[in-house]
Amino acid sequence: MNDAPLLVLRGIHKRFPGVHALKGVDLDVFRGEVHAVVGENGAGKSTLMQILAGVYRQDSGTVDFDGAEGIVFSDEREAQDRGIAMVYQERSLFGSLSVAENVFAARQPVARWGRIDRRELDLRTREILDEVGLSVPTDTPVERLSSAQQQMVEIAKGLSQRPKLILFDEPTAALTPAETDLLFGVIRRLRAQDVGVVYISHRLEEIFAVADRITVLKDGLGQGTFRSSELKPADLVAKMVGREVNPHQPRTDVPASEPRPVLEVTGLSDPPGRRPRLRDIRFSVGAGEIVGLAGLVGAGRTELALTLFGARPGATGEVKVGGRRVTLRSPADAIAAGIGYLPEDRKEGGLFPEMSVEENVAAAALARPGSGWSGLGGQRATAEVMCRALRVVCRGPSEPVKNLSGGNQQKIVLAKWLVAPPRVLIVDEPTRGVDVGAKSEIHRLIYELAGKGAAVLVISSDLPEVLAVSDRILVMRVGRITAELPKGAAEAAVMKYASMG
Repeated sequence: MNDAPLLVLRGIHKRFPGVHALKGVDLDVFRGEVHAVVGENGAGKSTLMQILAGVYRQDSGTVDFDGAEGIVFSDEREAQDRGIAMVYQERSLFGSLSVAENVFAARQPVARWGRIDRRELDLRTREILDEVGLSVPTDTPVERLSSAQQQMVEIAKGLSQRPKLILFDEPTAALTPAETDLLFGVIRRLRAQDVGVVYISHRLEEIFAVADRITVLKDGLGQGTFRSSELKPADLVAKMVGREVNPHQPRTDVPASEPRPVLEVTGLSDPPGRRPRLRDIRFSVGAGEIVGLAGLVGAGRTELALTLFGARPGATGEVKVGGRRVTLRSPADAIAAGIGYLPEDRKEGGLFPEMSVEENVAAAALARPGSGWSGLGGQRATAEVMCRALRVVCRGPSEPVKNLSGGNQQKIVLAKWLVAPPRVLIVDEPTRGVDVGAKSEIHRLIYELAGKGAAVLVISSDLPEVLAVSDRILVMRVGRITAELPKGAAEAAVMKYASMG
């Protein structure tokens, strides 16, 4: 790490209608340093990064970068031209364009007569993809890639700018442990090349693995900057949330006896002619039981969830809810049968971004026949109660959901099902992008739902989370359930059946 700061922020303020997001934040980043910025959802982390990336302009305060003082970026292009790249938490890719066209969007190499040099474009893209360990054809449309692969394309896009400073906002949220290790290798190479790195993550183990220094934000205020070697994880959590928090608090009210089955799945398989992601799936979840579903990316966990929610119709086999066979041709069928789903990608499948907080919270109840919803007054009052219970940072129930931070959007998706308790709730990556304080709150609410008799199926790539919240664990590999493990199973046992069957 060099002596001269690459980036100096002093007294950064940023206001939005009804929200003072940043209240005089200071930050220094050195060349060849990995500097983590941590805090709860709504602490101002992403807002600060978007000021550096040229998305927002600060209301007051100074930005000095690479020897230039008093900078106010007019747009993202100016920030990129000065050498700042950002890898966004919410992907900024064009689904219909190829991997290469996304990686070098608006910066494609040009041949004679102003035409795009396709050969050079593919060569440069292949070089960047090899750096991040992504082995897909460069002409593949991004919409055909998995969430993890799209995130690697997002990272490749940032690296392709050969920046002096690169900002990572929750870069590993969709990545497997192996892919995360590849990214850390990239970050170590960037550090060796004197590139400055700002790293945001709610996964504290990553912070301590990769960061030289850590700056803590809370409610838009800086809480100090610390060398990572001088902090323990518990100390960092206390500085972030103002109290001690166990992010993976185990469930204590486990059902005393074998519960009666609420969800029963028998012989569920993808139909002939479809790429087989599900092969003879058989399991059950009882009333008040939480069953974890573990496995590596590509194991078929999300495909199973989508099939049970009616979003992948046509599967063979049998699904019963409360002893009654159900036909799941659409999400409407699933909701009518009492099945709820919190999706892996909240923006694509869990929210109505243009609608208000209260309208999103009420969406599941309104979709259920005979829900007995109590009108607009009850809708607003319920949304206010849920926002307080989940500590959602927003201006009020009428605020559009698109204005909320990623973690607060995730809370709204969960709130939607909490106010319309289903008989079966499937939660896919429930705490992805959520801070440590909110993570324990979401776990508590899942326990509460199960305590009321719901059958809960939890899908998570966070293995400690699966082990903590589950009464039983099902392990999937290449579309099959390869093991059923009891509560208290070791991580090594789960990984054995996930990787070797």
